[in-house]
Amino acid sequence: MGLLGVLTSIKDRAEKFLNEKNVVTDFLGKVEEKTGIKKKVLAVGAVSLTGLYLVYGYGASLLCNLIGFAYPAYYSIKAIESPCKEDDTKWLTYWVVYGVFSLGEFFSDIFLYWFPFYYAFKCLFLLWCMAPVSWNGSQIIYNKVVRPAFLRHEAAVDNMVSDLSGKAMSAAENLTREGRALKILKNDK
Repeated sequence: MGLLGVLTSIKDRAEKFLNEKNVVTDFLGKVEEKTGIKKKVLAVGAVSLTGLYLVYGYGASLLCNLIGFAYPAYYSIKAIESPCKEDDTKWLTYWVVYGVFSLGEFFSDIFLYWFPFYYAFKCLFLLWCMAPVSWNGSQIIYNKVVRPAFLRHEAAVDNMVSDLSGKAMSAAENLTREGRALKILKNDK
């Protein structure tokens, strides 16, 4: 599928979305009734303003993180509630990639913050990761980067997790014993 096909697909999905009944289209319908401006024009305007805000606005980080979280969270809940396993896997893959990206971003944020248009590019990246296409970012990044790294280090991580959970259980038991001993000493006085 070429670029023209992708753009046509995006346009078709957007028009389909604008014709569905949901919170966004209900809101756009009310605004359309009051202003006489078509839903399609309102949607394009909102997307354009969001893009401009991500480039020039204060708090672009918050907006970008909301975009990367709100839509996927909503559809993750819908996936959990559906009987289909395929959508569960899709959104679990997104969240794994989102987590890896967020961890990497934490360590590189001091440098990335100064990069012009960083939040606009980050938002586009997150939209690519959640895009309803077979070549979306989360599928590609998971299959090419995350999965091979996980398989290479799975045994070592499993051993480390097992050791840590054993130590945590031992520490919890010791705290419980010490708490009981203190309680007994306190009651003896």
